[in-house]
Amino acid sequence: MGEAIKIGITGLPNAGKTYALLKVIEMLEGKELTVGGMITEPIMEDDRRVGFYIMDWASKKKKILAHANLDSKIMVGKYGVDLSALEDVGVKALRDASANADVIVIDEVGKMEIECESFIDAVKEALEVDKPLILTLHKKSRNPLLQDIRRRDDVRILEVTPVNRDLLPYKIVKIMQGEIW
Repeated sequence: MGEAIKIGITGLPNAGKTYALLKVIEMLEGKELTVGGMITEPIMEDDRRVGFYIMDWASKKKKILAHANLDSKIMVGKYGVDLSALEDVGVKALRDASANADVIVIDEVGKMEIECESFIDAVKEALEVDKPLILTLHKKSRNPLLQDIRRRDDVRILEVTPVNRDLLPYKIVKIMQGEIW
């Protein structure tokens, strides 16, 4: 790996942000690197997305982050959001990865996640760690955290599209290895 390169993957919903990130993780782990952090996974019922899991990549512990049937004070679209799941799994995963992993991943910094102050703090802390970091970012949000990430000189933002999502992971790994910028 090159220096502590930080890459943000952005794109429209369903463009393939998580897909690209998972492919990068697979490639990095193939190079014997330890990857840690958090991933969001869709919860599917009858071929329809009804919510999202939050998963600690290292431990594989997961909880329901958001669900259409979840009664919550915090609603994002049709989903009720469980901030305690984000704190218990996501925030802990980010802090563990900051301390123990070779590469930190954060999927995603989006509308649900930015409702949680401890998550925002954990993202800011991870960005200051001298380790490579890859995160997926909601494309259109004007939230201060996302705007700060986009403005950082040490974060390279790449957009994933249905056209480039199969090649983008290879480009990201080359950037992380210092082969291209």
